[in-house]
Amino acid sequence: MTAAVTSAQPVLLVDGVPSASVPADDRGFLYGDGVFRTLRMVAGKPLWWLEQIAKLSEDASRIGLAAPDPAVLSGDLQHLPAQLSDGVLKLILTRGSGPRGYQPPAAQSVRRLVVFDATPVSSQQSSDLWVRICSLRLGWQPRLAGIKHLNRLENVLARSEWSAPDIHEGLLLDHAERVISGVMSNLFIWHCNRLLTPRLDQCGVAGVTRGRLLRLAREQGVDVEETDLNMQAVLEADEVMLTNSVMGLRRVARLESKNWPDPVISPRLVEWLNA
Repeated sequence: MTAAVTSAQPVLLVDGVPSASVPADDRGFLYGDGVFRTLRMVAGKPLWWLEQIAKLSEDASRIGLAAPDPAVLSGDLQHLPAQLSDGVLKLILTRGSGPRGYQPPAAQSVRRLVVFDATPVSSQQSSDLWVRICSLRLGWQPRLAGIKHLNRLENVLARSEWSAPDIHEGLLLDHAERVISGVMSNLFIWHCNRLLTPRLDQCGVAGVTRGRLLRLAREQGVDVEETDLNMQAVLEADEVMLTNSVMGLRRVARLESKNWPDPVISPRLVEWLNA
């Protein structure tokens, strides 16, 4: 991984220090042994920061990593060049360096990586989405379900299934044909005045925007449920939406040959998310 302190290329901090590389013996690099979050920076401020680092710490704990104090993570951001105030920020925690082999070292030294990309977020961010169904099926691993760990090869393979620029996202199903998520997003549907999202008990990533929306919708008195969804339920929904911490919430206008011409609940949900 390379970095330069310009707005044209990502900036890399390793344990709070500007760097051009990550050690070759880092277990995150070698084994995907770590967790991460991706979020937006606007006017130099990370959006939903406390929720992001809380989820990062929770995921780290689930794989046996001791997350740094939130003040340390906040301090790392102070080392980003001041002129890079808008863009996409990635926070990564790895198990650090260690000897060859899968066995984690007895004495762990968690490594903190911050990657800041000032590339403008897509101008289509506020537009409706065209979505396809991926052929890849997610495997089950309850121990890792919900965690945003560094092994994202399933997502990489799923994203390689299409190159058409008018397709923005793909839906992922598991081997039981349950709809789980988008390749880069979480799924919500609105049906019969209820907000539904897939259960993530066997696979999938529980995103911060997903959690935030679930909480805010319940506070507004919306009937919310995490449940099993099949493709028929998605196609019969009154509205289908996808969320992540970069794009926020966007409605699906088309899924394969199915069209949803008009928004139903999504404008209200966007307003709650951004309040």
